[in-house]
Amino acid sequence: MPYAAITYRVKPGYEDEIAEIFAHFKRVDTPDLAGDGGEAAGRLLGTGVFIKDDVMVRVIHYEGDFAAVGAHMARQKGVHILEEKLQPYLAERRDTASPEAFAAYFRDATMRSVAQLTVDTHPAGS
Repeated sequence: MPYAAITYRVKPGYEDEIAEIFAHFKRVDTPDLAGDGGEAAGRLLGTGVFIKDDVMVRVIHYEGDFAAVGAHMARQKGVHILEEKLQPYLAERRDTASPEAFAAYFRDATMRSVAQLTVDTHPAGS
């Protein structure tokens, strides 16, 4: 079950204000992801948000198709409310108003994964 990380460049010194915004985040309506044709495409397993100085990272634990994660998030009203509230604290403004614009930002802000280790990949015994 993979992880993905989305970066945000934020204005330093606003960690508490940003934490307050996330404290009131309206979660997605369902963790189940649908593909373009409505078929099951995966599931959101969890998320975490981390901030330090001018960098914020959202870590997403999911199964299935990562593109379906972005499409699913783009359709969530709570995500758009959160994005609107974050705008004053972002180092660079971005367009996330439409599902297409949100999906483009989501795709472009995804960090490159260089390692994902789990108990399933751990060598058994020594």
